[in-house]
Amino acid sequence: MTHGKKLRERIAAPGTTPLIGVYDMYSASIAAQHYDGMFVSGFGFAASYYGLPDIGFIAWPDMVAFVQRLRGAFPHHHLLVDIDDGYVDPEVACHVVEGLERIGASGVILEDQKRPRRCGHADGKQVLPLEEYLEKLEQVLATRQDLVVVARTDATDEHDILHRAERLAATDADVVLVDGVRSVAWIRRIREVVGGKPLLFNQIAGGKSPRLSLGELTDLGVDVAIYSTPCLFAAHQAMDSALTELKAADGRLAEVDAASGVGVRASTRLLEQNIARDRQVPESVGV
Repeated sequence: MTHGKKLRERIAAPGTTPLIGVYDMYSASIAAQHYDGMFVSGFGFAASYYGLPDIGFIAWPDMVAFVQRLRGAFPHHHLLVDIDDGYVDPEVACHVVEGLERIGASGVILEDQKRPRRCGHADGKQVLPLEEYLEKLEQVLATRQDLVVVARTDATDEHDILHRAERLAATDADVVLVDGVRSVAWIRRIREVVGGKPLLFNQIAGGKSPRLSLGELTDLGVDVAIYSTPCLFAAHQAMDSALTELKAADGRLAEVDAASGVGVRASTRLLEQNIARDRQVPESVGV
């Protein structure tokens, strides 16, 4: 069974499928212990690989190489990949989709933003003319073999949000994403206009959307939830705290708790799992 078909079947199953945003191989190694699906976040990758904000700096060969490393280490996990606007040109978008499918990605998200692009929860977003985006989307759909394709709109005008969501749902895209949804009421409105098409919801700490549990999202008819940045932001906070404490202690490392702390042994044990011959199929975890 292909990776795309596996993800498609997971999305069709009852409940909301969670996909955890990862930004490097270490964060993916931790996420893989808790969830069976990962989201290759553009926000996280731009931050970790380039040290830059998510405004269009990602070069597609870097993203493809990262996904290839992920698939090698995690052969059984779902991998949904953020390809932004397809790196501008439809021809490039199709080339990237072919490459990602060949190396084992499960799916991609293609957005309708115009350059300069923004994080989906940032102000100042602008979208392409709808027909221009739909043409790019149709070319991607014609290119993929079995890859899951998520059609994403970053529209902010209320009428345009619903109009675009309805049009995206009428395509052969597998899932629809309206990014930056601001309320539960708007999730319900979008759910209504997309009909039976699976719906994806993006949660990001400090973003514009409400914080909702998987149970609440299931009740709202949301099929997939991506968590773009919990690993990235947790690492940011933890590293800042650790270095503040190291400075305060005049460079003396904190003692590692043998039972629950992270030191060289725990870290090595985590990484050794990525090359173990007996890597097991992860359990489907909904919490």
